[in-house]
Amino acid sequence: MPIRRRDGSGAIPGALPILLHIIARGKIARSPEADLVARYEKRLTWPVKITELPETGGRTADPLTPCKTVLLDERGKDLSSEKLAEILERWRDDGMRECRFVLGAADGHAPEERREADLLLAFGKATWPHLLARAMLAEQLYRATTIIAGHPYHRSG
Repeated sequence: MPIRRRDGSGAIPGALPILLHIIARGKIARSPEADLVARYEKRLTWPVKITELPETGGRTADPLTPCKTVLLDERGKDLSSEKLAEILERWRDDGMRECRFVLGAADGHAPEERREADLLLAFGKATWPHLLARAMLAEQLYRATTIIAGHPYHRSG
């Protein structure tokens, strides 16, 4: 099925959904947060992958290219759900194949990682527990993709 522009102006030739790749330090194990992540992972119509890395070290497979990297970072931009949807939609329309959402370890991301990221994203000024941030990210990705699809899940305003 072709991917259509949200404004109804027609199909986007060759556009495919982006692989939404959540990369997180630590294991989520069995928990209420894990249940939330699984709930939104099942609901997502875009392809999604979750990679858990040890607290230090570890590697992920090479990304699909072209790729964008989003770091969840307390110094990042506090975006509305609509703005996150606009960014994902633009990246999709520009031919991105993968978008990596990286949750760092307890000490956050290194300065070099922050400089190289395409976007630093924050969920407000509060500090959130790692597992809750992962669940919140999964929900926001689901919300953004429903906004792009014109689905009524999101209620703005």
